[in-house]
Formats: sequence, C-alpha cells, structure tokens
Amino acid sequence: MSIEERPNRLAVPLDQNRDHVIGPWSAPVQLVEYGDYECPDCLRMYPMIDALREQFGDRLLFAFRHFPLFTVHRHASVAAQAAEAAGSQGKFWPMHDLLYRHQDHLNPPDLTHHALKLGLDVYRFEHELGSGQYLKRVEADYKGGQLSGVRGTPTLFINGERYAGADNLAAIAEAIEAVAGA
Repeated sequence: MSIEERPNRLAVPLDQNRDHVIGPWSAPVQLVEYGDYECPDCLRMYPMIDALREQFGDRLLFAFRHFPLFTVHRHASVAAQAAEAAGSQGKFWPMHDLLYRHQDHLNPPDLTHHALKLGLDVYRFEHELGSGQYLKRVEADYKGGQLSGVRGTPTLFINGERYAGADNLAAIAEAIEAVAGA
C-alpha cells in the first residue's frame, strides 16, 4: 500500500480520559504524535515539538501516542510501558522527557533508575512494569496508529489529518499556523 492509499485521518479521536496531552482541550489546533522512545527520528522531533508548544502556547494541544517499532527497537515497548507506569503516578510527561533525553538507556535497570530520579514509588513502578499491566494500553495506541495509516515514527496528525510535509520546524509550524488561522 502506498502512502497515498493509506488512511489520512486519525482513526481514534482524542479522549480526555485516556490520552496524554499538554495544552488546553479548547485549543484550535490538536497535534498528535505517534512515536517510539527508541527511534532516532523521534528524538530529532522531540525538541521541535517543544518549540512548537512554546511558539503556539494555548493555541496548541499536543498528544503523544505510543507506536513502538517492535521489530526494530527492542526496548521501545517496555519504554512505552514505563511511561504509562510513571503516568499512573502522575509523571507521564517527566518520564516521557527522560526517555528521550536518555534514549540509549532503556533497559529495565535504566527505567528503574529513571523512576527513582522522578521520585516515583519504585516498588509499585517495577511491579506494574513487570506485570505487563500497560502492554494492552501500548498495543491499543499501536493499533489505533495502524488504523490511521501510521507505518513509521514519528507520524504527526494536525486536527485529525496526517501531516505529510517536511519534517522540520518551519514546515510543521507553517502547517499548524494554516490550521490555527483558519
């Protein structure tokens, strides 16, 4: 299936009770990223997302969904589950940031170290991570991405439409501005 034949719309709408977001739900622009914590291209996108959030402020809601490339990145799934385990203690975004900043340290002992650094209840974190409690959540994000035509990471959606432009800050900002100004 070519990129033109893939779905171009976000198949699973954002959900206030489920999605991890930064920014107001009333924002005129919703930016959704399907990402993988072990992906070098996602690491390159990470500071661009921060710059976009700063540039657009309350006009932008950013949501992150997991799309671990299981066959390429052997730590991506457990890293996504670690973010969810941290999220259960109110620290999804701090863990998200640590995982990208320390992308070369995603083994289970590294994840425990990250949890300690964030002041999490480490016993709870390790139990939840070890039990596979968040695997279904990660898999649900992945399946939603597949339904939306995601085949690689990072993949962005702006107000539900897959972004197909250049992967640089200026081009993405221009696409967001076009939607925000509409």
